[in-house]
Amino acid sequence: MIRDAFRRFKHRRRLKRALAETEARPAGPGRAHGLPSALIVSVTSHPPRFATLAPTLRSLLRQTVQPDQVILWLAEGDAAHLPPAIQDMAGLEIRTCPDWRSYKKIIPVLLAHPEAHLATADDDVHYPADWLERLVAGLGQGGGIACLRAHRVAMAGPDRPAPYEDWDHNLRAPEAGPAVFPTGVSGVIYAPGVFHPDVTRDDMFTRLAPSADDVWLYWMHRMAGSQPRKIGGRARIFEWQGSQAVTLRAANRQGQGNDRAIAALLAQYGWPG
Repeated sequence: MIRDAFRRFKHRRRLKRALAETEARPAGPGRAHGLPSALIVSVTSHPPRFATLAPTLRSLLRQTVQPDQVILWLAEGDAAHLPPAIQDMAGLEIRTCPDWRSYKKIIPVLLAHPEAHLATADDDVHYPADWLERLVAGLGQGGGIACLRAHRVAMAGPDRPAPYEDWDHNLRAPEAGPAVFPTGVSGVIYAPGVFHPDVTRDDMFTRLAPSADDVWLYWMHRMAGSQPRKIGGRARIFEWQGSQAVTLRAANRQGQGNDRAIAALLAQYGWPG
């Protein structure tokens, strides 16, 4: 009980520091990104997360490198429930799309802006001021994809991955190659044209990997020959207090949602190597 109380105290202290740090960032635009096409930051949310969404959006809007657009994708009808502080945020575009759950952060922007560089973010995390700058720099090292948090896929045999829990999780050092499995929570940046054409097929991803977008996206870019790059050391995630009442992460790991998606994708496409 004492240990839990101390953990909550530390989290509250970190929360105050994160909020203060975000508010202290310059309000003006950051530096030019220097990429050959537009850079879009894309995020999605839903009403159970709206109470803690504003600080995430502020951390994405105040970056040392300036994206061309920051888009919040919502299912049709959800925008009416947004707090006024989010509706009025300068620099934020709010758009609606079909309710593709976590896929809303990438599928609609791939359809609307196929020529753009895309940086995806989760809606419940604090992002440092240099988050986007680091992703852009990582993309410049080649491979078509860069991320700040990744696992390493473990294989149980030729073209047969081991269970998800047996993979090397949250890599501690930079690494690149086909075994690098980006996780969306800390942010991923994608170059244009990095995905297999099936990536936006909602008849496929809703059936094969309905709650495992990281698995679906890995298959889609690996089938197109990507060499994902994990940059930096081991990622540390700071989630806002109260944001985890509804989450797919635990269900995908403890409920084997990722393994079910992997099995379905293996049956449909084979191993993407």
